[in-house]
Amino acid sequence: MATVHPEITERLARFVLAQPVFFVGTAPLAADGHVNVSPKGMAGTFAVLDPRTVAYLDYTGSGAETAAHLRENGRVVLMFCAFDGPPNIVRLHGRGRYVEVGTPEFDALRPAFAKEREIGQRGIVLVDVERVSDSCGFSVPRLAFVEDRDVLDRAHERRDPAYFDTYWHERNAASIDGLPAIGADV
Repeated sequence: MATVHPEITERLARFVLAQPVFFVGTAPLAADGHVNVSPKGMAGTFAVLDPRTVAYLDYTGSGAETAAHLRENGRVVLMFCAFDGPPNIVRLHGRGRYVEVGTPEFDALRPAFAKEREIGQRGIVLVDVERVSDSCGFSVPRLAFVEDRDVLDRAHERRDPAYFDTYWHERNAASIDGLPAIGADV
């Protein structure tokens, strides 16, 4: 059974910050819409801003489900699993917002992240955490972390900055269910 915490404690913050991968779950309001679970990684892209607020730096990718779902309803859960060391699973449920690159709020939040590469960044997912829980994780397999992949970094570095505006417009403007996503006026 999960233990519910009133906020992100220092111990939980250390745990989530130490995980090389986490998962983001969102869903549209429509009953026939697609639920999305997205794996996230890359050192320096996740931050605990305070005991009730977390954020992650979002780089250009093939989909924009999280941004679209957050724009529509804000519901989000982040899940962190211990794949090494003592078993543990931490879930952060809350209300999220997508903060796009090029906005004053993005510029104010960006220094919270250690990841230096700017090319390809498209936004920040900002989460007001409403429920913090951890559970045993006894059935989660033990896996060895080798290293972060640099494929996305290398792919983005080969692109001209104008490429991203076009990509966002053509491929990230809507979710697979047609909800407004990146670059949407909301």
